[in-house]
Amino acid sequence: MAPSRRRTVVALTALLTVAAGLPGTPAPAAPPPAAVPARAAAPGPERWSVDLAVAGGDDVNVAWRSGRLRLADPRPNARTRPAAVGGPVAEGILLSASRTLDRPATRVRAQFAARTGDGGTAVAQVRGWRGRGWTEWRDATEAVFDAPVSRVQARVVLTTSDAASEATVTGLTLAADRVATTAVQPAAALEYRVYATRIGLVGGITANGHTVRTRDHFAALPTRRGLSPRNTGDYTVKVCTTNGSRCEYAPVWDVGPWNTRDDWWNPASIRENWKDLPRGLPEAQAAYQNGYNGGRDQFGRTVRNPAGLDLADGTFWDGLRLTDNAWVDVTLLWTGGGARAVVGSGPLNLRAGASTSYASRGLAATYAHVPVQCYVTGQRIAGTYRTTTRWYRLVGGNYVSHAYLSSIYGGTVPRC
Repeated sequence: MAPSRRRTVVALTALLTVAAGLPGTPAPAAPPPAAVPARAAAPGPERWSVDLAVAGGDDVNVAWRSGRLRLADPRPNARTRPAAVGGPVAEGILLSASRTLDRPATRVRAQFAARTGDGGTAVAQVRGWRGRGWTEWRDATEAVFDAPVSRVQARVVLTTSDAASEATVTGLTLAADRVATTAVQPAAALEYRVYATRIGLVGGITANGHTVRTRDHFAALPTRRGLSPRNTGDYTVKVCTTNGSRCEYAPVWDVGPWNTRDDWWNPASIRENWKDLPRGLPEAQAAYQNGYNGGRDQFGRTVRNPAGLDLADGTFWDGLRLTDNAWVDVTLLWTGGGARAVVGSGPLNLRAGASTSYASRGLAATYAHVPVQCYVTGQRIAGTYRTTTRWYRLVGGNYVSHAYLSSIYGGTVPRC
């Protein structure tokens, strides 16, 4: 008889402690002075249970059956894994509704009930909203943010290596409280030179559930930490040719190439894997150029190019006008501060001045969040959202018409 497959019950439980207030000063012997009021107890954590029912929309390849969240299809294939990875796993994501907190918090911890076995994994992640945008996604076992957040969103990521793998979740409870942190003032967004490849794979499914279209506009990074929910640009990259002649702002909608846990721009204290690599060096590049990890990716595959970024065909061919895989300069825009405009209708031309008579220097994809520096009066444009003479100068010097922007957040925008 074949041995039974191993099953492991996983319970990632954080101790949710309540900080008690200090007692008041005890009264001395008579005659007693006026009573000293006790210091108010610090508020306890704000707790809530995450709804694991699958409502569609932003959820990808997951189902809620018999009181358990599981993969709708656990078999690895082109429809169940991130298009840019092509790895030997099936994946699914449940994205919860965001919760507005009763009071700002700097820490979120989870009680997570999951059952995994035979190559299955289950991970809970959270992110927080502060005025300049969302933080990156973090492991919900204990996520500490560098500034207070007013909203929290959770997601559950399930993976299986074959149809016999088990990855199910029965409950997720979160608690938000406030602990001392060192606030980091937003500086210029991080920028690195990396090797970019073309995704192709029209008809494939991205990690956030988007079906890849002909001449599509989005990017992929080898981690879920900067993965935008479908039809958002919460995490947007600016990708430019090395001579700066063409750029595109593109939302991050897929995971890859090669790896799925390589946030190569983060310092070792935060980076998910490969903590011994220099900041800004993708694991695939180190494997290809230096034989790092035996020249293999996290799945054990031989790395055949040094790519740390994948680009959809429209971004590759139309935005940057590349003809082959190439080195590019990529800016991770969510790592910086300042006002952002959301492109509601694109791809939108980046102009050298405030008129359509100026040359196009690239594109901004639909849903991309672009950093706005100031505004000027220019050509009157009748666009998707309004008719206006207002144009915004972006950080870097290009211009876009306000007629195609759905919203602006993160700060006020002065006149140039």
